[in-house]
Amino acid sequence: MRKLFVLFLVLCVSGSAFSQYSYFMISGQVINLDSGLPLQGASVFAENTTIGTTTNAEGKFNLYLPPGGYDLIVSFTGYGTERKRISSADTSKSNLYFSLKPKEKEMEAVAIIATTEVKNGWEKYGNFFIDNFIGKSENSLNCKILNPEKLRFFFSRKRNRLKVISDEPVLVENKALGYIVHYALDSFTYAYDTQTAFYTGNPLFEEMTPADDAQRSAWIDKRESAYRGSILHFMRSLYQQKVNEQGFQVQYIINYLGKDSALTLKKLYPALNYFKDDSTGVVAIRPSQHNLVVLYLNEKPEEGYITENPEADKDFEYSLVNFAPGETIFIEQNGFYFDQDDITMSAYWGWSKVADQLPYNYISLIF
Repeated sequence: MRKLFVLFLVLCVSGSAFSQYSYFMISGQVINLDSGLPLQGASVFAENTTIGTTTNAEGKFNLYLPPGGYDLIVSFTGYGTERKRISSADTSKSNLYFSLKPKEKEMEAVAIIATTEVKNGWEKYGNFFIDNFIGKSENSLNCKILNPEKLRFFFSRKRNRLKVISDEPVLVENKALGYIVHYALDSFTYAYDTQTAFYTGNPLFEEMTPADDAQRSAWIDKRESAYRGSILHFMRSLYQQKVNEQGFQVQYIINYLGKDSALTLKKLYPALNYFKDDSTGVVAIRPSQHNLVVLYLNEKPEEGYITENPEADKDFEYSLVNFAPGETIFIEQNGFYFDQDDITMSAYWGWSKVADQLPYNYISLIF
């Protein structure tokens, strides 16, 4: 079963960098759905951040977060996981209530019987999993899975698909950026017919302690490099209406006479139907065309990406973004956006994986 892990608030950079923010507090209680009794020691954390805590003897918790939006994750060994979207703009951030249901082992067994578990799965598929989960970037060379024995591999011949699950969070030590990522992996699937990988889960970042000032400085530089041109950087730039100033260019993909062509958006924000709700601080966008190109002009792609994609442009980072038709995407000031299922990324952003991810409470040196 998933092992309970306890992490407390850890800052991504020096404490002085966070002094500009006034944290907001959320509080609540976690109980057993069947008995109504409080669950002591339940894990409560903001997904994709370094911020988490556990419940006390009464099942209660308090959590302090920088302004913005988050998915709050609540879990306990042997129970299902619950999530709730929260925001600093919410008026009801106290007395949140979570009722966790004990897992039904019988249903888990049925799901596992449906496919065949691969013996020695790590030996057979471990490197393949690393490439498609951690990635192949420069940072991935300094990443390591600390508990590979917890991964279970299943291969369906009928679907020609590999599935990887873990009952405990996958621990990824990222010595390039200075984090240990506790990734509660729901599942990882790779479809060989389409050569596409898809994984879902709840990551929580733990900041590593640097050995000396040189390593601390190296991590700051690496994190900033990972941030520049990332999805997080783009979403924050979009929120602040500083897309072009931050080095991005957005284009629509237009199909004309059966041929796709890119159209640079001179009036970007009207084209995206950009709207900011002053009462909540949340930005909404609904692009008129659902296929977009996002270029980051301030950096060149990594050599590893060019090696895999020799036809790619070598002068800038090229990413494709597909919006579900007619759907509105909402963006918080920290770069958190939802619903994330309504957006798919490919090309350069699709190539970047766990090795290059930063938490939502990362504070950039540029803004």
